[in-house]
Amino acid sequence: MKSYRYWVRFLTTFIVRFRAVLFIGIIIGLLLFAVLRVVLPSVVGNEVERIGLTGRFHTESLPTEILSLVGQGLTSVNDTGEVQPALAEKWETNSEGTEWIFVLKDGYKWHDGTLVTAGTVQYSFEDAQLERIDDKTVKFKLHSPFAPFPTVVSRPTFKRGLLGTGEWKVRRLSLAGEYVSELVLANTTGDVKIFRFFPTEEQTKLAFELGEIDSIIDLLDPSPLNNWNTVKIEENIHKEQFVAVFFNTAKEPFADNKPLRQALSYATNKIDFPGPRATGPVSPQSWAYNSQVKEYEYDPQRAKELLLELGSEALETLEITLTTSPSLLGVAEKVASNWAEAGVVTNVQVVSAIPSDFQAFLAIYDIPNDPDQYAMWHSTQKSTNITGFESVRIDKLLEDGRLELDQNERKKIYLDFQRFLLEDAPAIFLFHPVTYSLERL
Repeated sequence: MKSYRYWVRFLTTFIVRFRAVLFIGIIIGLLLFAVLRVVLPSVVGNEVERIGLTGRFHTESLPTEILSLVGQGLTSVNDTGEVQPALAEKWETNSEGTEWIFVLKDGYKWHDGTLVTAGTVQYSFEDAQLERIDDKTVKFKLHSPFAPFPTVVSRPTFKRGLLGTGEWKVRRLSLAGEYVSELVLANTTGDVKIFRFFPTEEQTKLAFELGEIDSIIDLLDPSPLNNWNTVKIEENIHKEQFVAVFFNTAKEPFADNKPLRQALSYATNKIDFPGPRATGPVSPQSWAYNSQVKEYEYDPQRAKELLLELGSEALETLEITLTTSPSLLGVAEKVASNWAEAGVVTNVQVVSAIPSDFQAFLAIYDIPNDPDQYAMWHSTQKSTNITGFESVRIDKLLEDGRLELDQNERKKIYLDFQRFLLEDAPAIFLFHPVTYSLERL
């Protein structure tokens, strides 16, 4: 049997002879561990979710659903559009709605361990000045009155480096050019969420098929993955969005032609679409929703009566191009078929971005948290009012809605806004979109 002294001598000789190899091995091991911590969070995390989303986002325009995992705003907005406290415990405004003061709650910390104070709250607006009154109080001085301002500061705020106050902390953010390609979040228990972003639904589904992601959020078309036995599918109805046909009211044939717009509204069978009916521009969950608007129920006879008012010569030459995105092509074809049945020749055109010039445009619209839709429908908003819609009455209602601070009075204004907008029919409100979330079993 070998003695203790023998083994000590043997190990010492071995280490001396192979010390370079052992040293290099240790260095490689440390480097490999460091790389795995960054590249493969699953090695050190308890649970890893690899999630795919479709869309191109800059850092500052990431979906609120993701940013809310990392941080909070001064306020939050519930499903009905009511504003509630978040980082701020209370707020007040002057009688004109030009100054808004927010008082912070105690005890909140950023991810680096420092306290949330007025000096560390970061918001930047072109038409507002931020002042710090004391460590707990911030004031926004607006250039003009704006009643919905508390909803604006519901967007999460961060310190430099996307340091927030939420359960999840940004571990890594990767860019492909100017767009975010991957965002890795981790919580204090070691769980990890990896969000990967793809420009098209087809690329998102391909990544799922190749095993690069394990779940997908908000697919409009889940096929062919919905036929897989190893996939769990969940349906999501988005009442914070609507799908609509927007008419270019600044261009023929829709300029100064309400009968034509109304005729096509009646000619469209709105129960033939993959989502609950949308009747107007405001979410049915909102405190300002008007359920008593003109709904334009499917009425092909009424559509033909209105078309006859245009005159036989106008009808003979009437031809409409309906523009849409690839994801809504099936909906566009149904709309075109409805219009053709009413006697209106319709061509469908597919584009990859919002067109600068169109006759009718089928698209999904994100409904703002507040019923204020000044940017979408006011005649002065040339870059965002894509229909080119002009109405003195609608302009006045939208202006009043921004000035009125009393919510009950604001509600009356927006009830009228919806009623008169639907009467003028600058758009056909079709349905609230349904998306699908997929998870590998």
